[in-house]
Amino acid sequence: MSGGQAQLMWDEAVTGYDFGPGHPMDPVRLALTMRLVEAYGLDRAVRTVSAAAAGESTLRLVHRADYIAAVRAASADPRAADGSYGIGTVDDPAFAGMHDAAALIAGQSVAAAEAVWRGEALHAVNFSGGLHHAMPGGASGFCVYNDAALAVARLLELGAQRVVYVDVDVHHGDGVQAVFWDDPRVLTISLHEHPRTLFPQTGWPEETGGAQAEGTAVNVALPAGTGDAGWLRAFHAVVPELLAAFRPEVLVTQHGADTHFEDPLAHLAVSVDAQRLVAEACHRLAHEHAGGRWVALGGGGYAVTEVVPRSWTHLVGIAAGRPVDPESLVPEEWRSEVFRRTRQLGPLRMTDGRQPVWRDFAESGYDPADRLDQAILATRRAVFPSHGILP
Repeated sequence: MSGGQAQLMWDEAVTGYDFGPGHPMDPVRLALTMRLVEAYGLDRAVRTVSAAAAGESTLRLVHRADYIAAVRAASADPRAADGSYGIGTVDDPAFAGMHDAAALIAGQSVAAAEAVWRGEALHAVNFSGGLHHAMPGGASGFCVYNDAALAVARLLELGAQRVVYVDVDVHHGDGVQAVFWDDPRVLTISLHEHPRTLFPQTGWPEETGGAQAEGTAVNVALPAGTGDAGWLRAFHAVVPELLAAFRPEVLVTQHGADTHFEDPLAHLAVSVDAQRLVAEACHRLAHEHAGGRWVALGGGGYAVTEVVPRSWTHLVGIAAGRPVDPESLVPEEWRSEVFRRTRQLGPLRMTDGRQPVWRDFAESGYDPADRLDQAILATRRAVFPSHGILP
């Protein structure tokens, strides 16, 4: 296979990652995304691969043995889960088969990283992944195993010396940051709603990495209500310069769709159109700074019919070199599938009707009274000097 071909990780069994009726993390969002990918014929523009579940030795790259054992025990007897290790809580209720489903998602992300590192694919997408809150010893925020951290850890195991992880989920990528806090080989960048107003209440600009890895944790804490122009301004004010300075061998990105203005769990006001532009920017930055090596993951997103499938179908199209026209009408067969599964009407177009524009931070200067610019400058001042960049 040509190393230029994109790879899409998919196994229908990932929809078994199901916390039960009424939980925001409805696995229908994954199934509907794959059906939309198929409706646009993008599955024929990529190599679709189903990888094996991550085994014990792979999970141990990030997670403690006692935690993995606790997940297995809760999977076998969900009623016995009592909240220890974060399992059996409101956010992370135990369910039968939880270990198998979470390990399967992790296996897809690890295999995506392996394919890109080995040159079997230039880009690889696992939109079922991006479960960035799971900690080495506990579940958190709907996340059981941290597939994003496992993908990065596997790259390091294979010999990578410089990996950049960019997280644009509305929530702070706290689990990935924690895993690599003291590892100078990994630069984690998270753009998220300010911790004052959103879970997990971490991701302050002052969180910049451990003593041996100062400046390798980067956090942009965005004011609630930030929309397309501010979100894009913040991304472009921080991410490109840091990638140029760090010179990664691989770019790993997490594309939680919960920054959207219709998402029920957060307070940003970003459109699908801006999410598409950030995916395009990540693709371009991978080619500019990482030899094109790009692993793209999903993440949060709880507007499960209106937003998530469109956002991640755009992501797959960009990775495949077949970007979806945002003005295109959503295929009617997919809208019928949405109604059959959810009794909701699906969106009509692949756009929210926005044409986002933003002011470049370097060119336009900053307004010291503007809360967004304050957030950008706080991040640049905290980490840019560690990389030899003027803030």
